[in-house]
Amino acid sequence: MQVNNLVVIADLHAGCRLGLCPSGPINLDDGGTYTPSRAQAVTWEWWNEFWNDWVPDVTRGEPFAVVVNGDAVDGRHHGAVTQISQNLSDQARIAKMILAPVRDRAAGGFYMIRGTEAHVGPSAENEENLARELGAIPNEEGQYSRHEAWFRLRDKYLVHCAHHIGTTGSMHYESTAPMKELTEAYIESARWNNEPPDVVVRSHRHRVIEDRALTYKGFATVCVTPGWQLKTPFAYRIAGARQALPQIGGTLVRAGDEDCYTRHFVKTLARTEEAKL
Repeated sequence: MQVNNLVVIADLHAGCRLGLCPSGPINLDDGGTYTPSRAQAVTWEWWNEFWNDWVPDVTRGEPFAVVVNGDAVDGRHHGAVTQISQNLSDQARIAKMILAPVRDRAAGGFYMIRGTEAHVGPSAENEENLARELGAIPNEEGQYSRHEAWFRLRDKYLVHCAHHIGTTGSMHYESTAPMKELTEAYIESARWNNEPPDVVVRSHRHRVIEDRALTYKGFATVCVTPGWQLKTPFAYRIAGARQALPQIGGTLVRAGDEDCYTRHFVKTLARTEEAKL
């Protein structure tokens, strides 16, 4: 099947009270249940809008592949206490509830990329188990989740996906790490006489940005995807992030008639209420 569309979602952080969560109640290991918060209910509505309305529109109803670009689960990390459950089987169950319907829609293939070890375990062991249960397409080593993946759209355009990207505490430098990532991709490709990517996709930041540079192949693009997690207590400690609104959504990489381009679905919550003095 020729596939023109690659849908990229990342940073679901399933199992976190600020992460993506299906409509409740969610059954937990010891017989209890969890009911999503009001904000989680809103993000779940956006999740359904993304898959039911936005994706069919931007893919023009054509088949698509799906990449889960890391941090599908929240894990036990950094001493955080924001988890729905610190039992990782509960977190995996929630992630599977979210992703199994997505896998079933992905006629072009369903792939999973390994995220941050603090969230998904050493060597992404928790994400690997989840990917195996979901039946993600394995790589040549038999790994159901990978550190990186290359995709060829319409037998023409080359796309590279990986989770990690450098971060910054200043919006003034927000484009620096993505542009460095694109430049390094071209340098490394030239060093070994390999074809450079047309599109480089990263996640990890939970914030969208996109840079384009003209090359001999046309425009090369690097983008960072939004995430599906609301602001955690850690975000309020970071300059730039503590005032920023969360960016919720996903990304499309599409092989168009003339070039390969990206589109982004992004939603955010309203600012907190003003105090009337």
